[in-house]
Formats: sequence, C-alpha cells, structure tokens
Amino acid sequence: MLKWFPNSVTSASGPNLLVHHLPGFFKSTPSLEESAPYLLGWLAGYFAADGCVAADGTVMLNSARREHLEFVRALCTRLGIATFGITTQMREGFPGRAPSALHRVHFVNEDLPEEFFLIPEHRERFVRADKFARKGWVVRSVEETDRVEEVFCAEVEEGHAFVLEDNILTGNCFGCQEGGDVIAFLMKHDGLAFTQAVEYLADKTGVQLRYTEGDGTAPRRDPNKRNRLVEANRLAQDFYAGRLGQPDAVKARTFLDERGFDREAADTFGLGFAPRDGDALYKHLRQKQFTDGELVAAGLVAEGQRGHYDRFRGRLLWPIREVSGETIGFGARRIFDDDRIDAKYLNTPETAIYKKSQVLYGIDLARRDIARASQAVVVEGYTDVMACHLAGVPTAVATCGTAFGEDHGRVLRRLLHDHEEFRGEVIFTFDGDEAGQKAALRAFGGDQQFVGQTYVAVEPDGMDPCDLRLKSGDAAVRELVARRTPLYRFVLGNVVSRYDLDRADGRIDALREAAKLVSSVRDRSKVDAFARELAGMVGIEVEEARAEVRRASGRAERAAHDQRTAAGPMPGSRTGQGSGRGSGAGASQGGEHAAPVAPMPQMPNLRDPRFSLERETLKLVVQQPLLTARFSGDLADNDFTHPAYLAVWETVAALGGPGSAGDPDTWAATLRDSLVGQYSSAQHPIVSAFNGLVVEPLLAAGEPSPTYAAQHVFRLQELTAMRAIADLKSKLQRTNPVERAEEYNRMFGELVALESHRRTLRERAIGVDS
Repeated sequence: MLKWFPNSVTSASGPNLLVHHLPGFFKSTPSLEESAPYLLGWLAGYFAADGCVAADGTVMLNSARREHLEFVRALCTRLGIATFGITTQMREGFPGRAPSALHRVHFVNEDLPEEFFLIPEHRERFVRADKFARKGWVVRSVEETDRVEEVFCAEVEEGHAFVLEDNILTGNCFGCQEGGDVIAFLMKHDGLAFTQAVEYLADKTGVQLRYTEGDGTAPRRDPNKRNRLVEANRLAQDFYAGRLGQPDAVKARTFLDERGFDREAADTFGLGFAPRDGDALYKHLRQKQFTDGELVAAGLVAEGQRGHYDRFRGRLLWPIREVSGETIGFGARRIFDDDRIDAKYLNTPETAIYKKSQVLYGIDLARRDIARASQAVVVEGYTDVMACHLAGVPTAVATCGTAFGEDHGRVLRRLLHDHEEFRGEVIFTFDGDEAGQKAALRAFGGDQQFVGQTYVAVEPDGMDPCDLRLKSGDAAVRELVARRTPLYRFVLGNVVSRYDLDRADGRIDALREAAKLVSSVRDRSKVDAFARELAGMVGIEVEEARAEVRRASGRAERAAHDQRTAAGPMPGSRTGQGSGRGSGAGASQGGEHAAPVAPMPQMPNLRDPRFSLERETLKLVVQQPLLTARFSGDLADNDFTHPAYLAVWETVAALGGPGSAGDPDTWAATLRDSLVGQYSSAQHPIVSAFNGLVVEPLLAAGEPSPTYAAQHVFRLQELTAMRAIADLKSKLQRTNPVERAEEYNRMFGELVALESHRRTLRERAIGVDS
C-alpha cells in the first residue's frame, strides 16, 4: 500500500502493521494531482466495476451521473489516455418510475495498456480487437465558399460538430469545446508559438511576410534568408543520410549496432554520416547554388586559411529539428580514434536559425505525445532520446550541448499547456554520479518556472536510458520513467544524505543545510510542502522544519541586504590605512615579536538551561560524593552532553566514582589536581568550569538529602533515555517498513524497551518525590 500512498506512515502493534494517513477518497474521486500510477489504478478499479468491453473490442464506461464521466475524461487527459465525447441514452425505469439517463464514454484502445483490464473477459476481448482511433486527421484542402458549413470533429463521436464560416471556426466544437482559426489550430496541434505558426503557414502558401521590430528603426528580418538556411540544412541532412550506407561509414553503423539501433531506427531519426573528406558537403551544396556566405551562416561550413571546409568530418550525425520538423542544425559524435578534434560531440554553432538555449533534440517527434500525455521526459543525450522512443517513452527530448535552461522550459510549457488550470509533468533523467547531482540542483533552481510537478528518474546502477535498454530491454526504460521521484525530494535527499542522521548534531546540520535550499524556492506556495518533506527525511517534527526554513529565509534576506548596503572603507581613509593595532600576521599590542596566544576551545555556555540538570548533578557529585554514591552507579558518559561536564565526569569515573571519594574534604582537591594534570594549566576552561562546580551553592532548600540526590540522578538518566528515543524515532521515520521489515521491527522493539525504561526512571523519580 505504501507504493501507492507515499505520504502514509506505519507503526507496529505486536504482529500487526498499522498504516496511518491513508487518503480519504476510497469512495469518492481522487485529486488529479495524485501520482499517475495511483490514478491509473483507481481508474482500472472503477472500470472493473462499471466498465464494459464490447465483442468488437470497444472500450466504454457507463454511469448514471454525467459528472463522474466528465471527471474520468479529465483524469484520462492527465494520464495521456484519449477519450471520445460523452453520449447519453434514456432507459425505461421500473414500473411507477420515470425514465432515467445512462451516460457513456468511449476510450481510445491504443492508449490503454493490457494490464489496465482487471477482469479476464475484458482483457481477452481487448487483446483480440483491432485497435483503431480517429486521430491524426489532416485537412487536405480548403476551398472558399459563401455557405455556412457544419463540420464534424474528428476527435468526438458522431453527432457533435462545429461551424465553419468563411474558413474560420466561429464557435467551439459541441463535443470537445475546441475552437479558433487556423493559426490557433497549429499552435495547439503542433505546439507552435504564434510567430512560428504564421511563418509556417506563409511558407506553405507562398505568402511573403513583412517584419517590423520595436519602433521600426531596427533592421527587419529577411524571411528569404531563413528559408535559405533551412533549405541548406535540409539538403545537408539528405546528403549525410545517404552517406550512412556507404562503405566508409562502417564505423558509424557499428557504433549504432552496438547500442541496439538498426537501420530502421537510423531512418526514423534521420541519422547520417559526414565523409572524412574535407569539403564533400561544401562541394555538394555549392552545386545546389548556395553561396559561401550562406553555408557559413547555416553553420555547415567553416572558413580557414586554405579556404572553406566542412564543419563536420568523419562523424556520426543527428539532425536537430524545430517543433515544425525543419532541420536547423546537427549534433556530431566522434567515432574515429584519429579524429583531430578531441571533443566527443560537436554541435552546430549559434546561427540565425539555431539557438542552443532554445532547441531540444527529438522535439519534432515528441511534440504530439507531450501534448497528449501532458508529460515530457528530459534525458541527457541523443542516443538516450532514441532509446526512450524505441522503448515506448515517446515524450523524451534532450538539450543540445548545454544545460537545461529557462528557454527550454518555455518550449516545454507551451507543448504541455502548463498553466494553473491544467498541469503537466516534466521528468529529468540524471546519472547517479556527482555530475548528475549537480545537474539536479541546476534543474531544481529552474523548477519554479513550471506550474506542474517536476520529477527525476535515476537508474540505481547509474546507467543512462541507452545502456539500460541495451542491458535490460525496453520494459526497463519504461519502468525507469514510471519510478520517477519528485525533483525536490531527490535534491533534498542528496543534501540530507551527507549527514549522519543517527546523531542529533547530524540531524541539526542536515536540517540547516536543506532549509537553505527550501527557503530559496521562489514559489512560496511550495515551501510548506517542501518543509514537510524535509521533516520526514530528517526525522523531526514538521514545526521544527518550518521554523528552520523561516530562519534560513531571514538569514538570506539579511545577507542580501548587507551585501547591497555595505560600501566598505574608502581608499585612503583611516579605517582603510589601519588604526595602528596591527592587522598583519604576528602583530599585537605587546610588540612585533609578541608570542601568539593559543586559541581557547569553543564550548556552549555553561549556564545554558539545557545543561542545568547536568550541572546540578555534578555539583552533588563534587560537593556531596557520599550522598550520591548510592544512586550514581548507573551514570555513564552519555548522560553528559556539555564537553566540560563530560570531562569532569570522566575524571570522576577514572578515580572510581563518588563511592571511592574517601575523605569528602579532600575529594574536590583530588579531582582538581587530576584535571590540572590532564590539561597542563590551572587556567584551562575545563578546570575553570570545575572550580565553579566546587564553590557554587546547591539549589536545594536547606541541607541536601538523599532524596534530592536521587531525583537529579534519575531525571538526568531520563533525559538520556529521551534523547535515545528521539534518535530511534527519527531512524524509524526514515526506514521503509515494507522493504526493510526485519530492521524496522527490531528498532520498534528497541523503542518499546526504551519507552519502558524511561517510564521506570520517571516513576522512580516520582516515588522519591513522594
């Protein structure tokens, strides 16, 4: 159950395992922000109860309440499952009752996995059926007309239509509510920006565009230049693809074969090979009437001392395309050992059409699946994109020789329709090494640009999707993406893992470091959720995590304010010249050659209330040894947390404890002599702390009694037990009771024993009181 409900916690009661904080919607609809695996499971259960698979394989879900099916359609959109519109039929009621409505929604079969069907009969009919769907329809031609036409929508069942008047959609489709003109259609269907859609249509219809920028004084873009650069890259791709099958490209084909990519995969992704000749492409494109300037501007050719030469030589090439499918650049992989360029990958330089901060490899193939599934998977390399697509993850894209940035995020947001009303998800894949963790931190810094959730998928053995597919098959790649973890949880987990959470000081350090990260989140609505997650990771109370995040935020604001306002000393001022007290090495008031003073050890305040019980107990041990000897036998080093008090107790224990004090009048002097001998100085802070214990009056009202001594010893031991309980609870909170059941149960048993021991100490202290 914990697999589906990650926010739940467990506890044990004898042989029983209790699960707490389960969601409260088993009999109602879940939140669409739940994890995709859970939503799919919920839908599968709902379908098993009220769904039907017809003999011809039609998959449908029935309900007497239309709003239930409307929710199902919204949920399917979240999961990337296409549905047709909702139909309604009237059915006769029982005698004496009015007819009632029965609503139905049809699913697109090709979007449903076989394991979705929990009832064997449903699954058998689904597998036997021919899977079909009215998707990917294309308008072949449009003719002018004065008539108002009723046009049926390809995405909903018959009976729904929209109105087409003067070739402009004047209203929304009655079924899917879509509407708009041809530009809006391209923007939604192909994920294009407005400018891209207009340029695409102009290119297809031969319309010449005029560009004006700013106030009209800036130079106008030349649309013909763009077309020439795009055409040059298109012809270059055709040239390179044709050379991949030639004898001199055997090394490139071997590289692909070793990574599980056949000729069909190479054709799908448009791969090619650049001949080792210095100017093969240059000569080819010159014959196509391209000028030297155009080829250099396209990034295909470079100019050297001996003339023009191909930028990519003897390398395997991936064409990099825009969302529209136009080739605008290349990524080239080194495959020959004698390649004079050491860089493993070369990419097209910045050109008028290729901006590496804005392009994503594979976006042309993934755009429709990204829009349909509301999911984008960002991988690290070209072969990873290929592996994901071939393995059944068609939403994969990759950056081209640069880190994922804000411009890349804007491209994905447009395709995901990532806004407040509808939220997509972005999944990053990183290597498990240090570089991958740094990449995750960078991605977390840009996480706030997405409204939807960001995730990270890391293969435990550190393999990238390409290697994983080669070793374990397509299913392993799909499973890698399905096992995704929220990005913030991954990043915070990396920070927290650097510290020993079994120690109280380790938890404090981990909390402080991670709180700085949480406080830097720009979307303040996410801070509280991250603080809750941090509390669970460290094993502390949520309020403690929230308080530390607030403190970290305050420190960051003060530091930023100080940095803005600090002007520093002016050159030539008295402060800048020095005050005569010597800021150099070895300088002092006592003279140039005065000996340096050894630094004193830094310790917590001896009067801190946290150590008051330790202080009073040690005063009893030092001043009244025979009074405490009866009860102090179980005291140990871990009962004292202040370094000075621990040092004093260790000296007491080394001398045999309070019971071996002998003459009480000389006991304190014996202890002091031992401490002075250990630290070689009567002025040492530990010795000074001991002197305070000797002369400071006890807090007892009147002469101290055995009862007073027993109370302090038992309560000091109870504090130690409480610290141990807190440590163990923290560890339990961080332990998965399903994956590590034996360890979890052992620790739970220890916790029960510690609680019993603490209660015994409390009862002994209370019994002494009474």
